[in-house]
Amino acid sequence: MPYVELRKISDARQVCYAPHSHVHWSVGAITSGSSTFFYRESTYPISAGDLVMMNPDWVHACNPIENEPWAYLMLYVDAQWLADLRYQIGTLGSPTWSDIDTAVVSQPALYAHYCEMAACLLDKQCTLSMKHASVTGFLTALMLALAHETTVSRPQPPDGLQAAAAYCDVNAPFDVSLETLCQLTGYSAGHLIRAFKQHYGLTPHAYLINRRVQLGQRALRQGESIVNAALLAGFNDQPHFQRTFKRLVAATPNQYRYPLLKQQENSAGS
Repeated sequence: MPYVELRKISDARQVCYAPHSHVHWSVGAITSGSSTFFYRESTYPISAGDLVMMNPDWVHACNPIENEPWAYLMLYVDAQWLADLRYQIGTLGSPTWSDIDTAVVSQPALYAHYCEMAACLLDKQCTLSMKHASVTGFLTALMLALAHETTVSRPQPPDGLQAAAAYCDVNAPFDVSLETLCQLTGYSAGHLIRAFKQHYGLTPHAYLINRRVQLGQRALRQGESIVNAALLAGFNDQPHFQRTFKRLVAATPNQYRYPLLKQQENSAGS
């Protein structure tokens, strides 16, 4: 099931994220305690029983409150796969991704459904077809529940900023200077940094680093070693990759890669 990835954190007191974004859509369940959810330009208090949702490329962070215990589950879903599902169930007019306006949902039935789905995904006794049905069933229920507010239009950045972001996307593994982006956009350095952060939630440098970590995650999922993943993502050395990866993913590359390796070993042995 390459279109989904589940993360379980039982004690999140030491799990801290720098502001970051994902290429996929995400939905999480707070299973105990409470935290503060920073999403785009808003802050939400969240606690056990809440579901939180994040659109692709929307900057967010969710961190402990004064060492207060809390725990969560997080499901990462391929955006195109989910767009296809939303189209099939009639909540989108075309199979093209559209951002979801809702950030937090507090509905006990949906929360319970999420926890059942997560338990199925984590259960080695559940078959692949059972897991697929569980994920599809939960996401169908959630999308139908949000059908009245599943789309939101964001102001499009000016052409110059879009060009700068696209340049960073394509050239993330390479050196991209602020001077190059200024020449590309015609902006001064200060104006570019302020305007870019206003529209993308990150400075150009932070945006570039975020993209590099995403490239590193993709390389690890594809079975690359940590050393190769670091090089493919544009990091000069493995220690720098590991520090940056942990700051944005709240896990080391090895922690991220280990479940994938175990899954491959189990598949090879079955």
